[in-house]
Amino acid sequence: MQSKKNPKADLRKNSSLYFAIGLCTVMFIAWQSIEWKTYDKSMYGYEALDVEDNDDELVPLTEQIKTPPPPPPPPAPEIIEVVEDEEEVEETVIESTETTQEEIIEEVEVMEEELDVDVPFAIIEDVPLFPGCERVKKSERRKCFQEKIQRHIAKNFRYPEIAQEMGIQGRVYVQFIISKDGSITGIRTRGPDKNLEKEANRIISKLPQMTPGKQRGRPVRVPFSIPITFRLQ
Repeated sequence: MQSKKNPKADLRKNSSLYFAIGLCTVMFIAWQSIEWKTYDKSMYGYEALDVEDNDDELVPLTEQIKTPPPPPPPPAPEIIEVVEDEEEVEETVIESTETTQEEIIEEVEVMEEELDVDVPFAIIEDVPLFPGCERVKKSERRKCFQEKIQRHIAKNFRYPEIAQEMGIQGRVYVQFIISKDGSITGIRTRGPDKNLEKEANRIISKLPQMTPGKQRGRPVRVPFSIPITFRLQ
């Protein structure tokens, strides 16, 4: 008679599984034993920190800043009473200055003032007339005046003896004015020596009375300048 076995009671059926579980457990315990570390407590020292209670703490002194009192409020503006003026003001009536056709406008003659100005000889309308140039044409009177001046200088020329002895020579520039009445005024000289200037002044002062020059039909002052040459021979 054969004995019947329960298939669930067969232990060899799961033997490989149990073996694997047991092997893993042994390997885990072996790994933990290898990795386990111990520490020496003497390596770590703990010191107690003694903190003293210092009751005398330094408290900073605070200075109380006194704020100035606010400025007083501005005084209230004075009340200005408006007093009504009961007096009546007279209105000024401005009359019109416009003239009507019936009014007659009076003609006012404007007198031109004679201006005391100097008109140069080169631009004056009517040149001064040297005696002897009255009958010359107006277009040639300027040339006649200059020729008469040169003749007058040559006629009255005298070389100063002191200038001859000292060997002084040169050119003296003379300027003078033919005034409104035809007389010679304002003689000025400029040259290398006072003796030559004195002689040039004497020559020009001997010019005759002339007919004054005119600008716009009125006599004017005419300045004129001319050089006088002093040359030793």
